[in-house]
Amino acid sequence: MKNKMICMLMIFTISFPLLLTPVQAETQQRAQGQCFGQNAIDLYSEQRREWKNHVFWTKSYVVSALGDLKDKDATLKRLLQNQVDLGNTIKPFYGEAAGNQLSKLLTEHIVIAGKLVDALKKGDQASAQKLNADWYRNADDIAKFMSKINPNWKEKKMKDLLYMHLKLLTDQVAARLKGDWEGEIKAFDAGEKHILVLADTITNGIMKQFPRQFR
Repeated sequence: MKNKMICMLMIFTISFPLLLTPVQAETQQRAQGQCFGQNAIDLYSEQRREWKNHVFWTKSYVVSALGDLKDKDATLKRLLQNQVDLGNTIKPFYGEAAGNQLSKLLTEHIVIAGKLVDALKKGDQASAQKLNADWYRNADDIAKFMSKINPNWKEKKMKDLLYMHLKLLTDQVAARLKGDWEGEIKAFDAGEKHILVLADTITNGIMKQFPRQFR
């Protein structure tokens, strides 16, 4: 039932302790057995779904771009739609303008990543270094924006989460360029687990800021 309180055990499936940041460790220590309303469960599910889509379609685009596959443009279109979808997830709480701003920043994140992948493919290290710096600057912008609209999303915490996301994606691309398929899979799996921490951090922050909506 929609309004019935449901008790659920939140289990985080992070199995790479060496990759855990202090933010991840803190998230893992969250009390188990906590009771959540259906609104909270729906938000956890939505954030996890869209952020998992983010890493899935990013990987799909990397594979298509590096391999010059025919689905490259279609895959990029789907990946860019995901950035709109992520922005839409916060609109019920922060409004149309804030949601659109998040989508804009995330779209920039993808555009820079696409250019970076192309530079790495060509072996253009000078362009790659410049784009990489711009990529991290964009992560700073995202963290700053999020910390402004929700004080529970501390700017440093969000930076740490976003930086790890970039690192794991970089590891994935580097492994694929070398033909290290096992390394690529390991980096992707780690990135997928990490993105769930980011998704839950976003959900936890919203629930703290708007507690009445999740009783």
